[in-house]
Amino acid sequence: MSDLVAKAAIDRRLAEIIQPVIEGMGFELVRVRLMGGEYKTLQIMAQRPDSGIDVDECAQISTALSAVLDVEDPIADNYTLEVSSPGIDRPLTRLKDFDDWQGHEAKVETTEMIDGQRRFKGVLAGVEDGEVLINVPQGTVGLKFDWLSDAKLVLTDELIKEMLRQRKASGIVDESQFDEIETDAGSEED
Repeated sequence: MSDLVAKAAIDRRLAEIIQPVIEGMGFELVRVRLMGGEYKTLQIMAQRPDSGIDVDECAQISTALSAVLDVEDPIADNYTLEVSSPGIDRPLTRLKDFDDWQGHEAKVETTEMIDGQRRFKGVLAGVEDGEVLINVPQGTVGLKFDWLSDAKLVLTDELIKEMLRQRKASGIVDESQFDEIETDAGSEED
């Protein structure tokens, strides 16, 4: 399990409990985070292997995980369980994410300085020999996956169009439920 999926030791322990349940339901675990001080939130991001996830599926995962977490009891304090999709400007937590989202803009951070910098912003160029390739203004940079401390997609018009295309193709978005979009062909002011 990658540190990007589960960073802290408690997150990794939770992921060991959560991942088999989620995968058994036909979903993939994207990220686990136990956040907060006095009031804790267990944030779990999941998706279908070929696309996103809808609200009803998040509720099903939440119900299944609640039962398992109640039995395992890995968190001593009270907490809120939050199950969600990764969202449009999703975190990139698995090596395959960098291939899946090739051609889209991303922000990537490394744990150590690489050629004088830790933050890279550019267009993902896939994966080669375990390295994440990203096109930055200076050229293409290869970063070992183990070097990454954080990575996420940047919200762009192209990314929004791609997400809508995927949701439409998977049946998550039913266009018959929406009014037709009217566009203004350009009005003239007097």
